[in-house]
Amino acid sequence: MNTAKSADQRAQLLLKASSLDQELRWLGEQPANQPANTTFSGVTYPAQLPCTPNVTYTDGPDTVRGSTGVTGFPAQIGLAASWNTNLAYDKGKAQGDEAFRKGKNVVLGPGVSSGRTPLAGRTPEYLGEDSLLGGTLAAAQTNGLQKGNPDRPTMAVLKHYIGNEQELDRQTSSSNVDERTLREVYDLPFEVAIDGSSPGGVMCSYNQINGTYACENPLLTDNLKKQLGFDGYVVSDFGAVHSTTPSLKAGLDQELNRPLYYTPDKLKAALSAGQITRKQIDEAAYRVVKAYIKNGLFDHPLPTTPEDNVSTAAHKQVAQQIATEGSVLLKNDGNVLPLSSKAKTIAVIGQTASNTPTNGVSAATVCGMSGFGAGSCTTPPVAPLDAITARAAKTGASVIYDNGSDPAAAAATAAKADIAIVFGYSKMGEGSDRTNLNLDGNGDALISAVGGANHNTIAVLETGTAALMPWQKDVRGILEAWYPGEQQGTAIARLLWGDDNPSGRLPMTFPKSLADLPTQSSAQYPGVFADGSTTRPAGDTSIRQVNYTEGLAVGYKWYEENDIAPLYAFGYGLSYTSFSYRDLSVQATKQGIEVSYEVTNTGRRAGTDTGQVYVTLPKAAGEPGKRLAAFQQVELRPGQHKKVKVTIARNASDHPLSIWNSHQDAWTTPSGTYTVEAGSSSADLPLQKTTTLR
Repeated sequence: MNTAKSADQRAQLLLKASSLDQELRWLGEQPANQPANTTFSGVTYPAQLPCTPNVTYTDGPDTVRGSTGVTGFPAQIGLAASWNTNLAYDKGKAQGDEAFRKGKNVVLGPGVSSGRTPLAGRTPEYLGEDSLLGGTLAAAQTNGLQKGNPDRPTMAVLKHYIGNEQELDRQTSSSNVDERTLREVYDLPFEVAIDGSSPGGVMCSYNQINGTYACENPLLTDNLKKQLGFDGYVVSDFGAVHSTTPSLKAGLDQELNRPLYYTPDKLKAALSAGQITRKQIDEAAYRVVKAYIKNGLFDHPLPTTPEDNVSTAAHKQVAQQIATEGSVLLKNDGNVLPLSSKAKTIAVIGQTASNTPTNGVSAATVCGMSGFGAGSCTTPPVAPLDAITARAAKTGASVIYDNGSDPAAAAATAAKADIAIVFGYSKMGEGSDRTNLNLDGNGDALISAVGGANHNTIAVLETGTAALMPWQKDVRGILEAWYPGEQQGTAIARLLWGDDNPSGRLPMTFPKSLADLPTQSSAQYPGVFADGSTTRPAGDTSIRQVNYTEGLAVGYKWYEENDIAPLYAFGYGLSYTSFSYRDLSVQATKQGIEVSYEVTNTGRRAGTDTGQVYVTLPKAAGEPGKRLAAFQQVELRPGQHKKVKVTIARNASDHPLSIWNSHQDAWTTPSGTYTVEAGSSSADLPLQKTTTLR
């Protein structure tokens, strides 16, 4: 307990003073984290050393789940749409403070994935389809969790490693992927996040990778610990362990929840049989103990009595800021937004606009993603209807409401108003995938009917993923608000009236149809069984084979490589002002490429621009499309201009100038011509120059 010593020294001292059975406690979550208890699910351990702390895990990529009196933050996909690393840090700091005061000091989150299909149920829990964007925001959130509250520390567990790209048969499916694709697409967001934050833990996923379960896959050591340099501990997802010896040998350090495979009897039997070594046990326990010490869990005991209400005004402001900056203005024909004082009657339509449920659906329904402890806010959210009504009153306008259950009646209500604001939603979450990207609750028909009745219709979408929009031409404005948390109404109303200027950008591609997705065959998604069918026979327990044959062409890279125009491109988002780009400079150096450009606010109000820099590698690299290599936000007054400078470094954790060479087992930078482009989205890049690297 001498804090003058390093975490490494302290961990070594503790384990040297431990018996084998005391050491084995660290390999299971419950025995590791409840040192005063000795029996867990019928498994008995000796008492632990007296200096060990009480540790409590909480699920929490988005908010502190399973607790009341906490802030209902927006879904992670909304945080991703902010493209704001400082905001991600603030979110982690606020969430970490709430977790600790609730008596929980390990947060299972944030999570990253690669957005292989927008149908995946946990899309709202992750941070978009791009490795650099998702990994950077995950690192910032992790730093907020682990460093934001030195006297109330929490430790982050990054998840889910790896290839966890669907919920359908997540425990009985195999993600079959080649080595180069695994490294360049699925490892990469983890590498960026780990390099930028050093999370205490990484959670392995349920699925198999190339026929071997993630939690007993050698990738845990070969890739995660060695190649990516992760020096924390690996913990399983709940029920994701299927063995004792293969799991420990592969690099699984701790079994989540109750001990099943990492029991003292099973571990000592494997040790006696020579299947595992004492060194492997020592290393697993060491990684757990070191992470706990390094992240302050030994030195800052949890409160004896957790607080009832840990949500503060400052935390609610962070939630509102995420909802504001994460909302993406997709359409604004004729500058129908922001709303003006000329609109005297405003129709608000839709179930999720109100806190009063219609057919069980209300504003709380879209507070967050659904499934396994996620979902509705623990306190009633600020309903959009209430916030819009209050804001309209400031300009002397009145609001009429229709719950939208009857599209014809809703259209009649809309026809009476100067402006119609119609809310559409779709629900998704852990445990299942979506089968389509249409709106729930007859939402597409509702928006079409309202748009047909009122020329000045604005659609507000509350979804966890991309949405198809067969009604797109029927409305003048579209605002994607995702699952906007407890402050949803306040954020949406302020955006509609222009009290805040929209600055969100899409962290994922919105396709025009399901036929445009990268997963073109049933073998790619949802995967097939031995007989080639996609439907699991009753009682069948075989592994669904999901073949990642699209390879590197995932997300926006797929659309560009195959010349498919999306509905809305990755990185896209409108503002109430406008920006122009000029004077791109590209200079190759030994370290990489130095890039600069000038951005000017050409509109009439202040706004935030998120400039994006993309790189296309030489043809010999065999890479699909372009890749995001840098992004930077700038706030500009009307007429103000600023030079933006970014470095695309060869040795950056996202390897922006390299490809994975499976023959050399290393990242290599191809010689040749590199194209550098800058602009406002992956599909709007007015500046372009080339340079040569060797």
